Amino acid sequence: MTHPAHRGRGPLFPRDPFHELEELRARMDQLTRSTFPFPGGGFPGGGEEDAWAPPADVEDTEDAYVLELELPGVEKEQITVEVDGGELGVHGEIKERARTGVVRRRTRHVGRFDYRTTLPPNADTDHITADLADGILTVRVPKAAGTSPQRIEITD
Repeated sequence: MTHPAHRGRGPLFPRDPFHELEELRARMDQLTRSTFPFPGGGFPGGGEEDAWAPPADVEDTEDAYVLELELPGVEKEQITVEVDGGELGVHGEIKERARTGVVRRRTRHVGRFDYRTTLPPNADTDHITADLADGILTVRVPKAAGTSPQRIEITD
């Protein structure tokens, strides 16, 4: 008897709410782009035409938030990392490379990309670093000193 393919859920593989939220956001973006004919696929003044967000992992470590974005073939001169009002933005463009043959299948993104995330209140935005190696952009957002949770004594 064959068993159905395991999709990564159940008692051994609990649900990943962040992955599910990313899937929901991607579906909503696709629905919004197909529904509203404005540039950026959303509302008037909403952003770049056909901009997409690269796949990203966000890790919460003891002293920092670490974002890793997949940007294969992108040079650091083609990327802009900005912080504005508690929001981190990574923008750039992957240019279509010249080809000599006929493209039979394309699954990689080209064109403008735009990744945005809201930073937590304890983010130290003055000391953010970014490093590009092997097609992975790693953005490290340190946590501000003295913002770790502390236990409060209850008195009588």
